[in-house]
Amino acid sequence: MLEIKHQAFLTELERRGQPDPGELALCFQVLSLASAIDQDCASRLAPLGLSEGRFVLLFLLCGADTALSPHQLADRAGVTRATVTGLLDGLERAHLVSRHSDPDDKRRIQVQLTAAGQTLAAQLFDQQTHWIASLFADISPRERRTLGTLLQRVWSRTDAGRAA
Repeated sequence: MLEIKHQAFLTELERRGQPDPGELALCFQVLSLASAIDQDCASRLAPLGLSEGRFVLLFLLCGADTALSPHQLADRAGVTRATVTGLLDGLERAHLVSRHSDPDDKRRIQVQLTAAGQTLAAQLFDQQTHWIASLFADISPRERRTLGTLLQRVWSRTDAGRAA
């Protein structure tokens, strides 16, 4: 289940005679799982000409009551405005979003889904939700709670977890 780079690290630890690498092996399992999920997600979106970033913007726009500015999209997606601009360029070329001037302030841009974007966003959100849920289908609710608690404990020891 480990990626080659992680297995190589563990092999080097063993070569150096380090004690049981249990914690490292577990960390590498989590990283390998996250990478596999990311790769699967990318391969599911690629035939549609989408990346995860574009998909995120689609579902953010789909769930919004009104058109959103690029700044609002960047904040909600947790990316820079420059990143959002590039993602929107691709979505606009694919006729999934449209950008227009804010009627109250012509200097501001508003983004909304086209009809095709609305249909695709709703369909993909449901597909991705079901796919992700299926990854954890063989884990009981009790096991999921335990896993969530354990992952939260590890996360709280990271820089990001301590900063939160």
